[in-house]
Amino acid sequence: MDNPLLHLEGLPPFSLIQPEHVEPAIDQLLAECRSGTSKLLDGSREFNWSSLVEPLDILDDRLSRAWSPVSHMNSVVNSEELRAAYNVCLSKLSDYATEMGQNERLFRAYKQVRESDPQLDAAQNKSLDNALLDFKLSGVNLSPDKKTRFKEINQELSRLGSKFSENLLDATNAWSKTVQDETLLSGLPESALDLARQTAEQRGEQGWLLTLEFPSYLPILTYAENRELRQEMYQAYSTRASDRGPDAGKWDNSEIMEQLLALRHEQAQLLDFDNYVERSLARKMARSNQEVMEFLTDLATRSISQARTELSELEQFAADQYGVHGLQAWDIGYYSEKLRQHRYSISQEEIKPYFPDTRVIPGMFDVVKRLYGVEITETTGVETWHSDVRFYEIRDRNGELRGQFYLDLYARPQKRGGAWMDECASRFVTPEHTQTPVAYLTCNFSPPVGDKPALLTHDEVETLFHEFGHGLHHMLTRIDYPSVSGISGVAWDAVELPSQFMENWCWEREALELISGHYQSGEPIPQEMFQRMQAAKNFQSGMQMVRQLEFAIFDLRIHQEFTPGEGGRIYEILEQVRAEMAVIQPPEFNRFAHGFSHIFGGGYAAGYYSYKWAEVLSADAFSLFEIKGIFDQNTGESFLHSILEQGGSRDAMELFVAFRGREPEIDALLRHSGITAEAIPEEKA
Repeated sequence: MDNPLLHLEGLPPFSLIQPEHVEPAIDQLLAECRSGTSKLLDGSREFNWSSLVEPLDILDDRLSRAWSPVSHMNSVVNSEELRAAYNVCLSKLSDYATEMGQNERLFRAYKQVRESDPQLDAAQNKSLDNALLDFKLSGVNLSPDKKTRFKEINQELSRLGSKFSENLLDATNAWSKTVQDETLLSGLPESALDLARQTAEQRGEQGWLLTLEFPSYLPILTYAENRELRQEMYQAYSTRASDRGPDAGKWDNSEIMEQLLALRHEQAQLLDFDNYVERSLARKMARSNQEVMEFLTDLATRSISQARTELSELEQFAADQYGVHGLQAWDIGYYSEKLRQHRYSISQEEIKPYFPDTRVIPGMFDVVKRLYGVEITETTGVETWHSDVRFYEIRDRNGELRGQFYLDLYARPQKRGGAWMDECASRFVTPEHTQTPVAYLTCNFSPPVGDKPALLTHDEVETLFHEFGHGLHHMLTRIDYPSVSGISGVAWDAVELPSQFMENWCWEREALELISGHYQSGEPIPQEMFQRMQAAKNFQSGMQMVRQLEFAIFDLRIHQEFTPGEGGRIYEILEQVRAEMAVIQPPEFNRFAHGFSHIFGGGYAAGYYSYKWAEVLSADAFSLFEIKGIFDQNTGESFLHSILEQGGSRDAMELFVAFRGREPEIDALLRHSGITAEAIPEEKA
């Protein structure tokens, strides 16, 4: 069989990749990796970088290049056949990773290179330090029986995490509601009605079709006057993949969540950690669970009073203006939008016509050009997995190709929800070859309707900038070794720095001149509208802050407090956290945790706090641009050279200090969040 996954010289040939190609290709590549590793270890007793690490990196890179399009397609064009092939290989890849991590000869060889190769540069040393830690975290020092158990746990964790995500996707896709009477949709903006009508037409139905995809769900909760419809949608969404709601028990993640927590705890204890939080923090900036909890508690202390005041104001507004008392979870978004319009005369729907993707995308590229001196151009004729996907190249001032990326913006069935950046290929430079970094940038925005371009909410513009920040971190790296180039090797609680950092430009007038323009007239956002946007920027920021802190503290507690025999106590702990932290108490049927894919199906287990941790870094980094000018070329180049180009080649704190001149301070985050009203600080001498 001519297998396209075995002949990847350039970009993936997506149309040629079929489910039946996946397992044979991964089997062959794993066999080559195993035999190649054995030959290297058998061939010498004295190792250096070029005789050990580089050839192993070449083997691993070929494997990751083949797996990358498979994993990505499983997320964006999911099918039963692809899913089955993906899951079979996920188990094999887990086995291989554990096997390599527990290979004592390989561990000793890496240790020898780290201790005896005098030609190593700082990035190579960091790569080796990371590798040696990973060996220990993979159980290289365990007894044979414990190694076997560790491997079994790893395999099961991979399977369960994948199944969690599949259940959530299936539950999301399963629910829909066809509406024949437009009066039921009273209050919805034209864009939401048009999307619902277009969705119905695409599925061969009459009327308007509502789904649990976010571009359909969010407008209902925000604008629909029909309270029963809001409640129905809220209940369907908040009970996905659970034991409650319209599909109760059908894709239930309950047992999966319990098993994940139990296995993580057992694995952590095999490695002599007290709990999985300690295991998680071994590769992060934060030094202890106590440090993280104190950080989160400090933020909560500063935010909770404001959050309670905001909710009280909302309840009073709903009572005074609409005669509604006892707000429910499905009322919060609706009356919050009413209050926002009442107070600031601004709504996301009013803003959307000024953010067509045909203006936002080239404008975002212009922002990046002014900051870092890079040129981004679209390239046609590149094969993709869907007709909506676009492809771009990034070149620097010298015309050097620095990176390439796919952009997949719109929500559709069989596509995982949310937004993310993932690696297609990493920067990898050897004496014989230079590999250009390639990224996948994925969002789930409302698609174009009719002959209009896709119109983005300002929140969606921020999401796009966020993911592009991740992409720039991956693509603009100057580090030649794949284990520490781009986002690889970056501490997980610092990896959100470049992404959250980019969001700041969505609020600056100079940048808005570039990224906004009415889809009909081309006129940028009027000044008075911008002023209303700025006034409303931190609307309910206290409520938003404590909501994120609730998620982060819940994540830490269920991983720290897990006790065999008692189970995960997931909703017991969540209720305790909410009693202390939340100002909005959801209904009893709410099953938020069953859809918390970041920690149960993604890489944020005992690490969701990373968003707030990195937000301190990003806000403080941006404060220098507030002082120097948001398009100050010297400051932009300093961030490029100190942060983006360095990847994971040095400790995150060291890189931050290299850019900012000091360690991070929390003041900028509080000011940006509207928790305090301090002025922009003067630059210290």
